[in-house]
Amino acid sequence: MQNSNMRIEKIINNNVISAMDGDGTEVVVMGRGIGYRMKQGMEVPQEKIEKIFRLENPGTAGRLGNLLEKIPPEHLEISAEIIDYARNVLNRKLNENIYLTLTDHINFSIERYRKKMMFRNPLIREVKSFYKEEYLVGEYAIALVEKKIGIRFPPDEAASIALHIVNAEYNIKMRDTIDITNLIQEVLGLIEEYFQMGLEENSISYERLITHVRFLAERIYCKELLDDGSPEFSQMIEKLYPEEYRCSLKIRDFIRKSYEHYVTDEEVAYLAVHIKRVRA
Repeated sequence: MQNSNMRIEKIINNNVISAMDGDGTEVVVMGRGIGYRMKQGMEVPQEKIEKIFRLENPGTAGRLGNLLEKIPPEHLEISAEIIDYARNVLNRKLNENIYLTLTDHINFSIERYRKKMMFRNPLIREVKSFYKEEYLVGEYAIALVEKKIGIRFPPDEAASIALHIVNAEYNIKMRDTIDITNLIQEVLGLIEEYFQMGLEENSISYERLITHVRFLAERIYCKELLDDGSPEFSQMIEKLYPEEYRCSLKIRDFIRKSYEHYVTDEEVAYLAVHIKRVRA
């Protein structure tokens, strides 16, 4: 399939158009002056193409096109650069909705900054601790915004952008991403309370615990928990690490009561192992 096979479907503005490629898939195409004096049905001028957004979901492509009618095209350029950087650094698949949600967020944040209406992010400490790689992407993002349009966002915005990246990794709603972040914090608090100890945040065991609880929370919200499997494993862990296992059971009951999610015996056992390591 060649770019020259693309036909203009809609002129969004002088620099952004919606087009149909040779396979009949709607794409969003960006390029300086690509929509100038063009009309629906005309062939997309290949020499002006700078970036093509091929989104598998037609609804997402349509919503992105509608958003781009209302915002400056450079806000999409910034968002796309952040997404490309995140994919390369994290080496993880991101839900394509990120083009819509992050672009909208970047645009709204710029508007709020110019109106002197920036907000604090109450989860900044948790984001920096639980999502370190994503937070670094957020820091890259605010540096990029400053480079491109001269606006210097506060660190809170790096945390907000990081949550959008996390949300695209999990492929769930932003509300669930925030709940997962709170759940991780509450689980750590329960461990500290149960054993009357503070967790050493710079230890390798702490990093492993955070990673495990993070993906446990993800599995809970994506309904992909480990099977209960053989009861022998859980019984062995309960016998080897009785205190840690009881703490893990307490966490299971808390999740069931507060979040109305079921945690399997296998998950309880693995969590107990990580609690043991962090206490060692």
